Amino acid sequence: MAENTRIDFLYLCEQDMIRAGVTDMAACVDTMEDMFGLLYHGDYRMAGANNDSHGAMVTFPEHSPFPSMPKPTADRRLMAMPAYLGGQFGTAGVKWYGSNIANREKGLPRSILMFTLSDADTGAPLAHMSANLLSAYRTGAVPGVGARHLARKDAEVIGLLGPGVMGKTAVAAFLAVCPSVHTIKVKGRGRHSLDNFITWVTETWPQITTIEVVDSLEDVVRGADIVTYCSSCEVGDPATYPVVKREWVKPGAFLAMPAACRLDEGMEQVDVRKVLDNTGLYQAWFEEAPKPAHHYIPVIGVRFMDMVAQGQMAADQLEDIGRIVAGDAPGRQNDEEIIIMSVGGMPVEDVAWGTVVYRNAVKKGIGVSLNLWETPALR
Repeated sequence: MAENTRIDFLYLCEQDMIRAGVTDMAACVDTMEDMFGLLYHGDYRMAGANNDSHGAMVTFPEHSPFPSMPKPTADRRLMAMPAYLGGQFGTAGVKWYGSNIANREKGLPRSILMFTLSDADTGAPLAHMSANLLSAYRTGAVPGVGARHLARKDAEVIGLLGPGVMGKTAVAAFLAVCPSVHTIKVKGRGRHSLDNFITWVTETWPQITTIEVVDSLEDVVRGADIVTYCSSCEVGDPATYPVVKREWVKPGAFLAMPAACRLDEGMEQVDVRKVLDNTGLYQAWFEEAPKPAHHYIPVIGVRFMDMVAQGQMAADQLEDIGRIVAGDAPGRQNDEEIIIMSVGGMPVEDVAWGTVVYRNAVKKGIGVSLNLWETPALR
């Protein structure tokens, strides 16, 4: 029998991704929940020695003899993020992440992303897809999974720092799982982003009856049932990261932090539950970064790793959302407990949501089929 060596793959532009359902936040939250169950049971692999690395990043020196070499400016990233995910997914993939905050001056998004989905057995490409929306929705969906298990069921008020893409998708996920929310308090840097956010909420979420623009972090946090910080900032000095103070936090609040954050001493106490999206991810980050690691990676889970290493916190005080999703650890236990969840972002999330969107596209005949080869020239 002659071998069939032809390989075709699907190219999905951003509009194709939208038609294939990439912006279906409710489905994305459900997919992320399925993914966390597989993580908890170990049916996945990411990069690095412990199979939990965020990815491999190209870094640039402050001073280079080569004038065309990029500078290490704010949020400068060239990064490959590979992963395999088992279960009903059974695929592998890699996201190529290019980011530069100066892109905004050119009318471009801060990050420009592509994702390649592959057959986990042969490594052959299944799809090459625009990934800005893929990445944004899976990032927002993870706080939504946290809110489903850890926010109060009667949550009514969201406090948001940063009304950009990450803020929008986090809010969309919260609203997908917390139907009683009716108020959003939001702090942004400029009027344009705030107006854009308010228009988006008004047009998309009729359940929101009040949008309050606030001027301080305290106003974002105080009185909110769900709090999320989604703003970018310069990395290096944690004293400059947006702070959460215990005196601001309402009893029973759930805080989901997918961006830079620091806590005051009160929020670091043992009676505040501390949940991670994947403990192994933070262990990998801590091993890879100079110390203290929070100076280099601003998400709050990395601060928790520093605290464990410095003897300020016992490792068993850190909980894993996968264990909670699987039912082997409790979700919210009462209406008074304060819970903070660190969201680091993982390539297995891209593989999970990318697989769902790809299969939707195949089923609906969306995208452009491209040929890799009929027969490989070298084998």
